[in-house]
Amino acid sequence: MVPLLLVLLLALLLFGAGFAVKILWWVAVIVLVVWLVGFIARGTNATGGRGRWYRW
Repeated sequence: MVPLLLVLLLALLLFGAGFAVKILWWVAVIVLVVWLVGFIARGTNATGGRGRWYRW
């Protein structure tokens, strides 16, 4: 009975890790898209020079 419970626990852990990794991939893709949109759409500032869309 104990080996069966260990196998089930391992399967549950691997499923949870796979789900978390999939969520992290989607978060990474969303951050990349937002960064690219900001990089492309930064345009010019009021003085006519190139602006930065980030503050640092």
